[in-house]
Amino acid sequence: MAAPATEHVRNIALVGQDGAGKTSLAEAMLFVSGKTARMGTTHDGKSYLDYDAEEIKRKFTIGTSVAPIPYKDFKINLLDTSGHPDFVGDTLATLQAAEMALFVVDAVAGPQVMTTRLWHEASKMRLCRAVFINHIDREHANFDAAMATLHARFGSRLGAVTIPIGVDADFKGVIDVIRMKARLHPADSDKEIIEEIPADYLDAAQAARDKLCDLVAEADDELMLKYLDGEEQLTQEELESLLGKAIAQEIFIPVFVGSTIIKQGIEGLMEDISTYFPSPRSQGHFYLESGDAVAIDEGGEPAGFVFKTLSDPFVGRISFVKIISGVLEPGMELINARTGKKERLGHLYTMMGKEVTDVKAAKAGDIITIPKLTETRTGDTLSKSGSLVIEPLALPKPLYPVALEAANKNEEDKLGTFLARLSEMDPTVSITRNEETHQTVLTAMGDTQVETILSRMKDQGGVEAKLLPVRVPYRETIRKVAEAQGRHKKQTGGAGQFGDCWLRLEPNPGGGYAFLDEIVGGRIPRGFIPAVDKGVQDTMKEGFLAGYPIVDIKCAVYDGSYHAVDSNEMAFRTAARIGFRAACEKANPILLEPMANLDITVGEEYAGAVMGDVSTRRGRIIGTDSNDAGDTVIKVRVPYAEVVTYTKDLRSISRGSGSYAIEVDGYEEAPGDVTKKLVAEYQASRAAGN
Repeated sequence: MAAPATEHVRNIALVGQDGAGKTSLAEAMLFVSGKTARMGTTHDGKSYLDYDAEEIKRKFTIGTSVAPIPYKDFKINLLDTSGHPDFVGDTLATLQAAEMALFVVDAVAGPQVMTTRLWHEASKMRLCRAVFINHIDREHANFDAAMATLHARFGSRLGAVTIPIGVDADFKGVIDVIRMKARLHPADSDKEIIEEIPADYLDAAQAARDKLCDLVAEADDELMLKYLDGEEQLTQEELESLLGKAIAQEIFIPVFVGSTIIKQGIEGLMEDISTYFPSPRSQGHFYLESGDAVAIDEGGEPAGFVFKTLSDPFVGRISFVKIISGVLEPGMELINARTGKKERLGHLYTMMGKEVTDVKAAKAGDIITIPKLTETRTGDTLSKSGSLVIEPLALPKPLYPVALEAANKNEEDKLGTFLARLSEMDPTVSITRNEETHQTVLTAMGDTQVETILSRMKDQGGVEAKLLPVRVPYRETIRKVAEAQGRHKKQTGGAGQFGDCWLRLEPNPGGGYAFLDEIVGGRIPRGFIPAVDKGVQDTMKEGFLAGYPIVDIKCAVYDGSYHAVDSNEMAFRTAARIGFRAACEKANPILLEPMANLDITVGEEYAGAVMGDVSTRRGRIIGTDSNDAGDTVIKVRVPYAEVVTYTKDLRSISRGSGSYAIEVDGYEEAPGDVTKKLVAEYQASRAAGN
């Protein structure tokens, strides 16, 4: 189709819990619109949208797919998002590119954890919302119960625009409350049938319409006063004129019902999307660093925002772009505001799953994909002048670290290349190299995301990696003053080696390392004192108890001796190492463990279980509070080693609803059992030659 005008584009993000039927809804709309020749399905791996090998294997959406649907004079861009908590960053970034979030809710299970979380995120973004109650034909489905749960969870502004004709096995179709017609999709037909409402459903339909009029009347002050005064009911024309306004102003949240598998309620949904859902021009969600909103303007300079990047094994890097202003065309050069470099738009595509179609032009408000942008990554702004800078949405921080190394040492470079590319494409992944622990650490949102990355690394990057536990950066120090001699003497026939020094160690809590030169009378020549200092620092890096760096020590060299011929810097460095270790043995060495401060946010019903779990991890409850959403915020101080992988544990305790922020802050003395275990592991490792 030709490039649609901004007013004729609808960008709809499908969001909600995994299993509610988001992808099935998109597949049904594709099929009913005639865009696809068959109904795609996820359970047998034949979905147009869940085409990735990992999605086929796991049977749920991992990354956002776009389904561009032609409907009458409109283009509906359905953005099918993941409902898994590990991929919530991709979903949130997609919400920024949409004007509407359509929440898909299972008629039996109701709104679950991820639905609730994403609802609150959409609310914070001031994103318009709608609900599609799916699977109304399932056993135990109950429309009234589902609506009651939605009202209890999300408020009274939700109102039905379609209601079911029957439920469970008796479900036959839906009643369009706006137009007061019955809509049925026969199993043996490609088209929906519109007819009069069955007599036994007229009362329910009228009650739903009265509720609908009550909700949308607030969108117009004059009509609302007339309506409240009871002068007359809203006319059909007045109702339809108010619906779009009420949705755009978040006064009203429409609720649809149907079944994606049998395609009931689908055509009416598409009609209402095109008729009443906001266009990009009326509802933008992009902001400058100053906080000012950016208008979607077809007449402005060509500009776009990259909200997602993926790597295709055949095409290479693909950037998903929401066009902010102007018209984009192949061959055009735009400037990346972050890098200041030009990017040439070789091709413009619309993308349906993995199928791409060339387009000659795309206008403001539309969503397209652009291949092979070399310097551009997720969150970048491209524009003709390079002066437009859109603030990317703040995404949740990854908190689940794992250490990686190539299974084959010869592939370390390939592993590094893959990880670098991954961190550019996915803002919810960070890659760091910890020089202290000598580990490459990948921090992700959870174990499922890590498993997916490893699988793609093998399939797409040709690298097999293995996971290792993240090494916790313990420290060692001393508790009392101690003195010892370090004497090194070696004679090998020619020139020998001789160094002799007396060291005194003192605790220096919080003061770091200090070296004191207390030599008098030339007992050690001045030229050898720095060698003593260097020998001490070398030994501190190696540790004494369990191989961890020693900190917060004062070391004084106060006596010693030398040989006029055999003494040199290396001899005194060696002597210092001997003396330092000997003094450490007398100085009551201890192990220090890093501590973490956590702010754990959970529903009140999970607070007790969380606090009990914290106590089993040797944690201390510092205090509790509540936030604006009514959740409990528990402030905790706990050994970092106990919460390295807390993401997985908190999800289990809170059934996926909890979240936390963590800050590693300071060190405290480790208890004896922890010290004993780490010392034993260190000694066993040394004995094995590691």
